[in-house]
Amino acid sequence: MGDAERVLEEIKKRGIRFVQLWFTDLLGNLKSIEIPTSELPGALQEGLGFDGSSIHGFARIDESDMLIQPDLNTFSFLPWDNVARLICDVIQPDGSPYAGDPRWALKRALALASKNGFSLFVGPEVEYFYFQSASGTEPVDQGGYFDLVPPDAGSAIRRETVLALQEMGISVEAAHHEVAHGQQEIDLRFRDALTIADNVMTTRFVVKEIARRHGIHATFMPKPLSDQNGSGMHLHQSLVREDGTNAFFDKDDPLFLSSVAKGYIAGLMRHAKEVTGVCAQWVNSYKRLVPGYEAPVYITWAHRNRSNMVRVPMYKPGKEMATRIEFRAPDPACNPYLAFAVLINAGLAGIENNYPVPEPIDGDVYSMSAEKRKELGIESLPGSLNEAIEVMEESTLVRQALGDHIFEKFIQNKKIEWDAYRSQVHRYELDRYLTIL
Repeated sequence: MGDAERVLEEIKKRGIRFVQLWFTDLLGNLKSIEIPTSELPGALQEGLGFDGSSIHGFARIDESDMLIQPDLNTFSFLPWDNVARLICDVIQPDGSPYAGDPRWALKRALALASKNGFSLFVGPEVEYFYFQSASGTEPVDQGGYFDLVPPDAGSAIRRETVLALQEMGISVEAAHHEVAHGQQEIDLRFRDALTIADNVMTTRFVVKEIARRHGIHATFMPKPLSDQNGSGMHLHQSLVREDGTNAFFDKDDPLFLSSVAKGYIAGLMRHAKEVTGVCAQWVNSYKRLVPGYEAPVYITWAHRNRSNMVRVPMYKPGKEMATRIEFRAPDPACNPYLAFAVLINAGLAGIENNYPVPEPIDGDVYSMSAEKRKELGIESLPGSLNEAIEVMEESTLVRQALGDHIFEKFIQNKKIEWDAYRSQVHRYELDRYLTIL
């Protein structure tokens, strides 16, 4: 029995009557077309047509015909409403991949890694907030890091979310309350990058849906509270060779990092400014990337030091496969397919071109003086969306990673967002200037 037959048989056995076909637009918004199960055999065989001109960042009106092709490896049941889902690739009528599909951008990046003998594995820490409603920012609790403060409405809803993800075949390594009031974290067990990108999209959907069913609002907005930590999505990454060994591990290195791992780190650091606009893609993302709130600001790396952009977690003897690096700049509102694509390209560039890895910075970078940082050659990440997009626009690496279509549409969208933002008068300006100017 083939994969399609197994899926259809499972649907029949469970009495499923509808299937949602998911795909992702340019900015990482989840889209869905729901079909009766009677239509699924045709969709599996031929794809399902839709108007691409109606999806942000997709086709122009004169080239709007698109198809979504379900990926049978993503088949799962939603833990409610007796509905199944499949994640889809976007293709053109002739069956070729669509250049504007973020999932295809990631597949191309993974093919590049494979050509070099590697597979990228990723384990994300997904942070988010629970608020009392979507109309305000009143947290559901006043807890802090690792707190378990009864009655804690967030912990019960988070636990239900983890169980739902597990029902859908997504392995969760841990979950806990984060530093800020109402802030939660769910850590997904590391898998290959394409599966993890799919899982991040699914996790965001499940978190929001279960919160909604409990009458509260979940948000992945990077910085909803000005006086508290924002939400990041720290990405634990490693390259695995074709024989299944961890290319980042070297038992003879003091940090147990191979030359491959150091090249990957060097690539992330050299291209950090260029890729930040993809990993932190919203105006609000840069309210998180400021000193004093545990988010990275400076382009540094070190062993275990959480003030750095790249952290190397502690090696545990006998856990060679767990040797990895942690990239701390992304936030959970990014498009994971595009973020992973640019990070793979940056890391591979460091390996292939033998970029020298800078010396690790073991001290607290935030507490250093500007003179000391200058002396050590420490640079900063972009301070605003506008600055990030200006750097990204000149990046050959990011253009190659995303392809011309996505690259140009993405920058166009972000310039529009920045112009809309900077034309607004904000509460801060009124409070500070209205009475004195």
